[in-house]
Amino acid sequence: MAQLELFLQTLISGFLLGGLYALIALGMALIMGVMRVINLAHGDFMMIAMYIAYWLFTFFGIDPYVSVFIAAPAMFLFGLGIQKYLLTPVMKVDSILPHNQVILTVGLAMVFSNLATVFFTGDYRSTPVSYASSAWYLTDFWKNSPVELSLSMPWTLSFIIAVMITIALWIFLTKTDTGKSIRATSQDLDAALLMGVNVNWVRMVTFGIGLVLVAVAGCLFLPIYYLYPALGKQFTNIGFVIAVIGGMGSTDGAIIGGLILGIFESMTATYIGMGWAPAGRFSIFVAALVFLPGGVASILRKRRLGK
Repeated sequence: MAQLELFLQTLISGFLLGGLYALIALGMALIMGVMRVINLAHGDFMMIAMYIAYWLFTFFGIDPYVSVFIAAPAMFLFGLGIQKYLLTPVMKVDSILPHNQVILTVGLAMVFSNLATVFFTGDYRSTPVSYASSAWYLTDFWKNSPVELSLSMPWTLSFIIAVMITIALWIFLTKTDTGKSIRATSQDLDAALLMGVNVNWVRMVTFGIGLVLVAVAGCLFLPIYYLYPALGKQFTNIGFVIAVIGGMGSTDGAIIGGLILGIFESMTATYIGMGWAPAGRFSIFVAALVFLPGGVASILRKRRLGK
């Protein structure tokens, strides 16, 4: 029974972690699908949002979950500016280097990381919220439960909010004109242009939404994670691994890939060791490249086509 409880506890914890991972990867997949750009500064944008939430908590006592309503719009506007004044001009310039806009995002990541170190030092920071160590138990809802499971309150709350944001994104992409324009641009750029879609505007909005998603993820991670300037690289790697597992540019694949990676890392940390989680992350990354190069999206596509 103890082994069953450990397995279920690990599985649920991995599922909660995967939900937050999926939110990070959704932003990267959306940008990748519409702009054909791998944003290697994605995690650093998340780091900026986390610092916004941290200082709001430190100076004004604003809860990190509430700071979503400040950090997300700020990052949306920041994203519009980055896309309009940096990425768009670079994408128009002929270069002997392919994907020079990707190189720009690498430069942005280094700039943001170093600026954060200069302004905030390399110290590890956290938000000591009152509910940080709170938990709920399965027996609170099921008196005769055969297993005793406990779940962290911040992890559960972060997961629920992540699910709500994901549903809101799905409604936006499928039910609104702007969302349909984003999907059309992602599926066929030339056809979208012929249909009168303002592709430059769609790219700006998409980049802004991508930063909104990663900003929300940063605020949700803050009560349960620590913050430091070099944090961005770790989450950029995570987002990229999930994008490959899910299928480059696929939002559906990003959700499934995030859950797969979260559960895989949780199982690896529990049954092999905490230090093996990053190694496990990249082993599944390599396995996806070798055995499933199209990612989960290729399987979903075949199912939709009835093959």
